[in-house]
Amino acid sequence: MSTEVLRVDPVSPDFTVIEKAASFIRQGKIVAIPTDTVYGLAVDSGNSQAVKRLYELKKRPLNKPFTIAVSNEESLERLTQDAGPLVYKLMERFWPGPLTLVLKSAGPIGNTGGKPSRTTYGEPSRTTIGLRLPNNRVALRIIEESGCDLALPSANYSGQEPARDAQEVLSALNGKIDLIIDAGKVELGIESTIVDLTVSPFKILREGAIRKTDLEKLAKLKKVLFVCTGNSCRSVMAEGLLKKALKDKNRVDVEVMSAGISAFGGQPATGETLNLLSKAGADMSVHRSQRISKIMLYSSDLILVMENIHEEHILGIVPAIRNRLYLLKEFAKIPELDLNILDPIGQSPAFYEMTFSAIKDAVDKVVSLL
Repeated sequence: MSTEVLRVDPVSPDFTVIEKAASFIRQGKIVAIPTDTVYGLAVDSGNSQAVKRLYELKKRPLNKPFTIAVSNEESLERLTQDAGPLVYKLMERFWPGPLTLVLKSAGPIGNTGGKPSRTTYGEPSRTTIGLRLPNNRVALRIIEESGCDLALPSANYSGQEPARDAQEVLSALNGKIDLIIDAGKVELGIESTIVDLTVSPFKILREGAIRKTDLEKLAKLKKVLFVCTGNSCRSVMAEGLLKKALKDKNRVDVEVMSAGISAFGGQPATGETLNLLSKAGADMSVHRSQRISKIMLYSSDLILVMENIHEEHILGIVPAIRNRLYLLKEFAKIPELDLNILDPIGQSPAFYEMTFSAIKDAVDKVVSLL
């Protein structure tokens, strides 16, 4: 019996085709779908019979687990544990995209009666998982519509070249899988890079579309995040001053950014802020405000806030980053009873200058501690 092939527009995929593929996956069938790298064989990772069939089809050793494909970044928090800043830095930079992250699993993967699943990395008793968020609209729509985390190895027999278009899948696997979603030739044609982040330093298990040097460069970066309320004055002052100080010292190993706990996205810094920074030799005219997010917080090595209310708000969102979160004056070890730096919005020019001076004193000390 021949495998059914359904053509779909890669930019505007027909929902009926997406739903059929998702329905097949929910039924435990094997569906070949495009990704940004190569075509993959998708099954519900929670369906042990489907996973078993996939192992048999690919002639793959049971101690070589399948990558799990997800449709959003939030899945990382749901499926993994003990993910440090580097994990989220890599995710921010390369997801969606051709990077598979091997991490500690939050629990058993798949429908295995509480036992560690064969879809985990390494031996069945291990508790690691490989995750990828493909940069392909058709793949993401199918994952979302299926409601499953998909086991998604390349569409080929183990040891053979992966398929880069639907015809190559059909030539190799006609009659052995249930459906092929044909969205044309894939964008990259090379498999994802696999990085094991359960060890330190991290280990590259397979160098694919993302180069080892790019990963190593990102891993060396420290990320400092300044937080205030609206991300239009205090955190912008701190960001601009630290960037200038680092530039003056030829430091390229620190990334600096800012955000607000209740910022309206896309707003420029206040005129008073820009003027004070300009006098100090720092240009933040291109700054646009942004609200803090979980991923932003998780990916930061150091989070410096202006007031206790910012600290409390952040810990309410992500309590796990407590040991990376400080008041700016506290981290800079400024011996004052009140470590809060108050909001100058609506205040006099003199108040703005006082706020700017306090932030500058603190940032000058922070530079020496980084």
